[in-house]
Amino acid sequence: MAVALDMESEIEMDTRVTRGTLPRSGLLAAVCCLPLFAGAAPPPAPACNDSAEQVRLRVRVAGVSEAGGNVTITVYPDESDRFLAKGGKLARQRVAAVSPTTTACFALPAAGTYAIAVYHDANDDHDFNRSFVGMPSEGFGFSGNPKSRLGLPELKEVRFDTRPGDNPVEIRLTYP
Repeated sequence: MAVALDMESEIEMDTRVTRGTLPRSGLLAAVCCLPLFAGAAPPPAPACNDSAEQVRLRVRVAGVSEAGGNVTITVYPDESDRFLAKGGKLARQRVAAVSPTTTACFALPAAGTYAIAVYHDANDDHDFNRSFVGMPSEGFGFSGNPKSRLGLPELKEVRFDTRPGDNPVEIRLTYP
């Protein structure tokens, strides 16, 4: 589990390669395995700056129902075996939730293709809470805003390309 910092924002960067896949059918299996919140604390990510060479991912999370808790934003590389897999994240930020929109900036290691998963950790317990039947009890979303369905989206539904400079991405949260 990530080590929480006593600050409004927690930033992590992880470039490890981890093998593993998750079942993509059935909401119960998918949500129970959703690892948006697991893993050891990697070194801090570099800060965003205004250089023309830096690849900046400017994430806007819309539809935050209330201020309170944090919005956890996780960036994944374009590798299906790492997408939503434990230890598969490239970077993660936990930022104080601001309603109706919460923003964050990631300085990415290079231009390329990435994917994002987000959840509103309303009770700030650093866990994606679920009901007793495994259904989400907190707001969540993915890059590309795929249509809601049972199970997790596939990587091809949520991936996007980046280039040097600013790369805006808006994600709309879905609440149960």
